[in-house]
Amino acid sequence: MKHVLTLCIGNICRSPLAEVLLARELPQHQVWSAGLAAVVGAAADPLSQQIAIEQALDLSAHRAQQVTAPMCQLADVILVMEQSHKAWLEQQYPLVRGKVFRLGQFGGFEIADPHRQPREAFDAAFAAIRQGVADWAPRIRQLSA
Repeated sequence: MKHVLTLCIGNICRSPLAEVLLARELPQHQVWSAGLAAVVGAAADPLSQQIAIEQALDLSAHRAQQVTAPMCQLADVILVMEQSHKAWLEQQYPLVRGKVFRLGQFGGFEIADPHRQPREAFDAAFAAIRQGVADWAPRIRQLSA
């Protein structure tokens, strides 16, 4: 298990943060992010970028991209923010079934979209993403050994 894809809707708020956190925790893995309805080519949301800077992470080079069938095929595991993302992805790309999970699965939570919300919504999303990464990283490492 060496390829990890993180997904949200626009690929500008949640999945870029999940991507850089997972990449930091899993340096031997290829981690990338995309969106179900991506704002293609857009930089990460300014509030996501600010949170990243505060956490010694870098989103400056991030550009949103739309999820594609080849991305899904390459990924060993796909981590989404909400159950509805999982349902949509499995409907669009049936071959992904069995490798799509919520980032908050182990904690039993979804990660709400902070887009166009105040800073507090971004802080809450980041805290949930950080917890999801903490739950998933050791499991991915173990399955990759």
